[in-house]
Amino acid sequence: MSPLIESPSRVTFGLFEVDLQSGELWKAGKRIKIQSQPFKVLAALLEHPGEIVTREDLQLRLWGKDTIVDFDHSLGTAINKIREALGDSAENPRFIETLARRGYRFITPVSYPIASPTTQTPPVAATIPHGQPSELPENHPVPQIRPGKQIHAGYIAAAAAAAGVALGVFLGSSGPRSPLRISQITYSGRISPGAPAMESLPATATDGFRIFSSVIENGRSSLSQVSIANGEALPLEIPGEIAAPSLGDLSPDGSKLLLRNHLSPESEQPLWVVPVGGGSALRVANILAHDATWMPDGNGILYAAGNELFVTYLKDGVSSSIATVPGRAFWLRWSPDGRLLRFTIIDPLAHTMSLWELPAGTHTPRPILSGWSNPASECCGTWTPDGKYFLFQSARDGNEDLWQLRGKDISGPTRITNGPLRYEAPIAARTGHRIFFLGLDNKSELLRYATDKREFIPLNTFLSQANRVNFSRDQQWVTWTDAKGRLWRARVNGEEELQLTPDSMQVFLAHWSPDGQQLAIMAREPGQAWQLYSVPADGGSPQPLHPENRNAGDPDWSADGQSLVFGRVPDLMGKESGSRAIQILNLHTHSITPVPGSEGLFSPRWSPDGRYIAAISLDQRRLMLYDVATRTWRLLAETSVADPVWSADSKAIYIHAFMSPTQPIYRVDVPSGQLQQVADLASFRTGETADYFFCGITPDNVPLVRSRSSTGNLYSIDLDGK
Repeated sequence: MSPLIESPSRVTFGLFEVDLQSGELWKAGKRIKIQSQPFKVLAALLEHPGEIVTREDLQLRLWGKDTIVDFDHSLGTAINKIREALGDSAENPRFIETLARRGYRFITPVSYPIASPTTQTPPVAATIPHGQPSELPENHPVPQIRPGKQIHAGYIAAAAAAAGVALGVFLGSSGPRSPLRISQITYSGRISPGAPAMESLPATATDGFRIFSSVIENGRSSLSQVSIANGEALPLEIPGEIAAPSLGDLSPDGSKLLLRNHLSPESEQPLWVVPVGGGSALRVANILAHDATWMPDGNGILYAAGNELFVTYLKDGVSSSIATVPGRAFWLRWSPDGRLLRFTIIDPLAHTMSLWELPAGTHTPRPILSGWSNPASECCGTWTPDGKYFLFQSARDGNEDLWQLRGKDISGPTRITNGPLRYEAPIAARTGHRIFFLGLDNKSELLRYATDKREFIPLNTFLSQANRVNFSRDQQWVTWTDAKGRLWRARVNGEEELQLTPDSMQVFLAHWSPDGQQLAIMAREPGQAWQLYSVPADGGSPQPLHPENRNAGDPDWSADGQSLVFGRVPDLMGKESGSRAIQILNLHTHSITPVPGSEGLFSPRWSPDGRYIAAISLDQRRLMLYDVATRTWRLLAETSVADPVWSADSKAIYIHAFMSPTQPIYRVDVPSGQLQQVADLASFRTGETADYFFCGITPDNVPLVRSRSSTGNLYSIDLDGK
């Protein structure tokens, strides 16, 4: 093996930068701790990206031929330490691949910046200078993947002199390839990925000179126009009546934006048309839709509402249904000739995303790429202007990447990117085969409210990466979900940590039984509906409590531990037909009893003393209270509500008023309903913070929140290699 360049001092890949002289590893400007021996192994792999570095070579380099050491154990430990620092895994490697009994290979493209980092100016994520694209091998078709079969990525090295963000390309066979040119357009990291719900993913659009996109400014999302030539972002002037604009589409002539006014958590929102150059906004009749796009002639609008597709024209505002679809349709895109519509459907039960198409003039949509991935995860397609290519995104092995089809041909998708970032929301330029897309790296952190400082501070404990948190009633144990949706438990001091659910299962929340022996959880397997399970606190297989072909959620215990209250899920988690009432499951008889007067409520929480059940209206604007003894409901608080949590003494409920301007956390007194503001989340937003969510309270009633931030930038790739 021969190194790509002589004695490189710095190497970048993805968001990481390595200083080979100082022995330092950085991620997006933040130094990552790594011990000396693992760093030496990493350096050896980085000197030969894409090549196998044998175990023998590593032994000679690190220990010499005469050193007596347990080499296998030491090398294995070093590799594990590297993977821990990079957030990599042996099962689904993004950076380091293990070749059994042979050695290791660094599989992500690398580049070699010229400047060296200093203590005064920490390195930032690797970037591609404007006009200096990095070169990657051209894509090629990939065979369809059957469930359970893994396809491994090939390996390349970026040109040694180019400073670039490493975008991987899937290679399934050897041989030379014409280079594709990958360019980074923005560098601020402020391009917004939108809400976690995929159907709320903001669209991007281009008029050939600018890209219209959502950005994070001072912790809030707003619309901007980004120059393709230099990456400069300028705010878009949006009329005041559209307080929460979400981009849907740009008219075919590039003069008008189609927006939704996303004021509340409901799926369906008002549609507006706004001139790009400024001017009055036009409300599109009284239509409520969860997505929309322009008709090919620019005179009409195609929109999705409920499980139907409609067409309306601005001249009269009359809507006509053109098709019924098996779920919520979004990311609606016409082929350039106007003869074929492609879109994404979210299955309300399986929570999968799949691509569908509808020929113009017909009324029966059909799926494309059926069975290509399991579960289906295809989304958000776009056509090139000549219709030659159709680009879309798909999630595999935890990575979100871009793929392409040859126009209307649905066989043999081709992989375009292969990590290490998440690549989403592709759009095509107005001419040629240039594709613009988002590259995202999400970060999150658990914060604890410090009452003395009146601010949220990082929770630097074993719970620092936890999502939803729940403490046992004796305050000796804690359970939490991690970023992958797995459920864990431990003692409150971090000892006796145990994973309670398999990696395949996604857990939304968990509640301890009164005796601390069981956990009731809301969870789902891939491609399945949300269901209720019980899990032994000491470990064991999750057991379904009430299997049914509907979404069920938010299980919580009665005071005696003999029953569970549960509800259905809001539209954003799976819109479906049928009753939306709160129900009680008797764990001994397995009988189900509806709670009287609870239709249209969800997210029930049973008070620890058993006297009350709290629940939220489906529009999340009312907190309701049910008196178990009198069997009556009453309004407890009228404000936006999310994630209610009872205090241990049953005297208060803590809620997040997420739709209020300051997004406060309130303590709601029971039974008076008096609101006491505990914290104001809006004042703690930073430039990168996309949002917060309230994820629990400590045994002493201190709120815990999770901040979610994302480093997002715009990139482009020319499919012709220009």
